[in-house]
Amino acid sequence: MSRDRSKDLPKTTDALMAELEREPEYQARIAAKEEERLVRMARNREDAAPIVDELVKAGFAVASIRELLTKKLNFRAAIPILLAWLPKVTNLDVKESLVCTVSVPFAKPIAARPLIDEFRRAEDSATKLRWAIGNALAVVAEDDVLEDMIDLAKDRRYGKAREMVVVGLGNMIDPRVIPVLLDLLKDDEMNAHAIMALGKLRSRAARVYIVPFLKHQKAHVRNAAKKAIEKIDKGVH
Repeated sequence: MSRDRSKDLPKTTDALMAELEREPEYQARIAAKEEERLVRMARNREDAAPIVDELVKAGFAVASIRELLTKKLNFRAAIPILLAWLPKVTNLDVKESLVCTVSVPFAKPIAARPLIDEFRRAEDSATKLRWAIGNALAVVAEDDVLEDMIDLAKDRRYGKAREMVVVGLGNMIDPRVIPVLLDLLKDDEMNAHAIMALGKLRSRAARVYIVPFLKHQKAHVRNAAKKAIEKIDKGVH
């Protein structure tokens, strides 16, 4: 009688998942996660409600903060409202929504300073929020906040939350930013982002310092170096 060798074959991913999904413990974990997600969404809607109400009163037909972006509205007049709420909100999800929504070029005249203050005020555990603020600063920060941006970029206590702050230094005109970025090449957490900023600045003087990173052990650093050198050699942003 021949043996059914199919039983000896390893199970496919789909088969393993199907088997796992039949287990009561797995189903209970999934149900608990979904309940947690729904509770979090309800809490976020409740905490954002006063902000949404103020936006509606100001003439913006939105049901959430993010709809200012998703509906592609002209919400210049809403920027002061959003920034005024930023330090008042304690819900990190809602705060992050505010930060992401003001990450637009037309917020440049007034957004950078409140965002920097919020970056510094954030708890050390709020790395995700700090990174989002850094990402916003990469859009809105200009030379009027250069000293603050340099201070944030150089402060290693902020860890990877500094990444987009460093990229934002590439928006600056002040030549003092170049030596700061060259020094950040020595920071293993920030070297790729410092390279990106130097590429944005088309710094010819930085080229010789970027070239060695073409052979860096990490692929994302090598790729950043390659792109930066291409920009510098082409002389374009």
